[in-house]
Amino acid sequence: MQQVKSETFLAGARLVDPRALPVPVRTSRQRLTNRFNRAVVLHGRAIRRGVMIAAVLATGLVLYQVREPIGMLANTIGGIAQGNFAQAGLAIGEIEISGQTLTSEQQIFDALGIQPHTSTLAFDVEAARLRIAELPAVDSVTVGKTYPGDVSVVITEKTPVARWAVDGITFLIDGRGDQIGEAGGAYAELPLVIGDGAADDALVMIRALDGFPLLQDGLVALSRIADRRWDLIYDTGLRVQLPEQGVAQAMAHLVTYQNDYQLLDRDVSTIDLRIDSVVAVRPNPTDEDAEQS
Repeated sequence: MQQVKSETFLAGARLVDPRALPVPVRTSRQRLTNRFNRAVVLHGRAIRRGVMIAAVLATGLVLYQVREPIGMLANTIGGIAQGNFAQAGLAIGEIEISGQTLTSEQQIFDALGIQPHTSTLAFDVEAARLRIAELPAVDSVTVGKTYPGDVSVVITEKTPVARWAVDGITFLIDGRGDQIGEAGGAYAELPLVIGDGAADDALVMIRALDGFPLLQDGLVALSRIADRRWDLIYDTGLRVQLPEQGVAQAMAHLVTYQNDYQLLDRDVSTIDLRIDSVVAVRPNPTDEDAEQS
């Protein structure tokens, strides 16, 4: 049956000139494309492997040529990704401090809390400002940072009004009586107060004395007694005992006694003004007193 059909078809067929067929003859480009497609089909795995190897070799060559810039970029990106901005080139380098006299630079550095790995981005300006503001001598402070790595600290310190000698140490105190630093050999021109509790009421007494310049001549210290009243101590060893109340009135009387009787220049060790309208004096011991004793 199959053979019959084929013969029947051929019997009705006509011979035609190939050049007259409606389908054009393949061009050279088409033949080349067909060959390439055939090669891809037959040898596609080997071709793809070769192309991959060539791409890897080319990429490796490029990476080798730019290995240093890439390494630096990788360190930077890696540092940022890990939060290590210092490694990324944002480490704090220069710290500028100004305005401090009583506050040491070490105290300020410690309060800043800057470590070798601290970056400008990670540095907390407000937290550092609050820590510095707690230092004894600091009245106000401004902390700022300038990228990429500068930090500035501008300090305004409290004003010392007196020196306070206690337990063998002389401190500087402000108007509130707070210790703001050690006096050392500086600030010798400031009034000296001594005794427990002297710092708390020092400013009141100093201002009271400002109204009596005559009593400041030769005055070396203001001594707080039992945290209730004051004594004036002079370089001659004279001690003037002031009352607990009515201090300004007692000092006004003392100025009068000095003007009229040169009482402060007398050879006395103590002038007692603790009782109103009464002046008691204690002469210095004489040679005769020393022999009798």
